[in-house]
Parts: sequence; structure tokens; C-alpha cells
Amino acid sequence: MQKLGEFKLPHFFNYPPYFTLQPVRDTREKQIQLWKELILDYCKIQKLFVIALEEEFPLFTNTVTERSLTNEAREAFLSALVSEGRAEWMDKGHRKCLILWHRIQDWADILLQFAKDNGLEDGVVTIEEIRFGTESQGTELHGIDRTILNRALKLLEQKGKLVVFKGTSTDDEGIKFSV
Repeated sequence: MQKLGEFKLPHFFNYPPYFTLQPVRDTREKQIQLWKELILDYCKIQKLFVIALEEEFPLFTNTVTERSLTNEAREAFLSALVSEGRAEWMDKGHRKCLILWHRIQDWADILLQFAKDNGLEDGVVTIEEIRFGTESQGTELHGIDRTILNRALKLLEQKGKLVVFKGTSTDDEGIKFSV
């Protein structure tokens, strides 16, 4: 089985036709499903949140079979993730895509569990402590994309689970959980 770093690639990755958009609808649907799962799994394992179509992305090229996805195929697979709510285009030209390997609600649930696990139910923590602090090391929150974190925080704030305090800079924004 081929690997990309420590990531084990699925068998279809070495099947050259999967690097070309398939013309038969049923085959294309299966192809798209396989690519969606691969992209989400890879991004989760590698903690990647943004894919830019214009930049090299390791999954989009197979050096063993010497095959690469066309921009049309890349956009098709990412658009399929967008249509399922598992990604969002970051620009109107569909050149950059925010990957949601967890949906925003799931990130919100992870945040609440993090607060409970670390005794932060009535404490204050900064956004940067959540993203890069010692408590978040080894968790999915460590290194989380700021856009995704802010959206999860906003959702929890709307539900009355926390309050976000704006600081003088983005480095000192605080969160008070009320779980």
C-alpha cells in the first residue's frame, strides 16, 4: 500500500482512471465519493484546513502512476464537498476552499468538551490558548483554523454557552465558557 508520509493511500489512488473525471454518471458518482472521503481523511490527519486549486496539493498528483487531477476535476471534487456542507469556497472564483473535516456544530461540541475536560466551565481562556496552548496539545483543536474556530465560538455564543470578549488585538480575545 502506497503512503504519503504516514498517511496510507487507498487502493484507488493507483488506478489511473480515477485521476480523470469519469464520463459515466454512476462511475463519476462513485469516483467523487471516494475522492471526498480521501480529501477529508487526509486533511483531518494532516490538520489541513485550506486547499488552494492553484497550489500543489499532495493528493492531486500521483508520482507513481504519473497522473494528476485536472483543475476541473479538483474543482468538481471540492464542489461536491461544498454541496454537502463539508467545505466552503473562500472566494468567488472558487480558487481556495476551506475544508470542514468536522462540521461547525461538531467543532462547537469539541470546544465544549475541551472546556469541560480542562475545568474551564467558568474560567476565561484566550483564543490563542485554544489554538496553540498546552491544554490543546494533542487535541483536534490544536492549530485549528481561526475562521473555523470563530464560527464555532459564534454558534456557542448564540446558544448562550460562552461569551467572547474582544481584546485590543486578536491575540488577546478571551472566551468565558458557561457550560
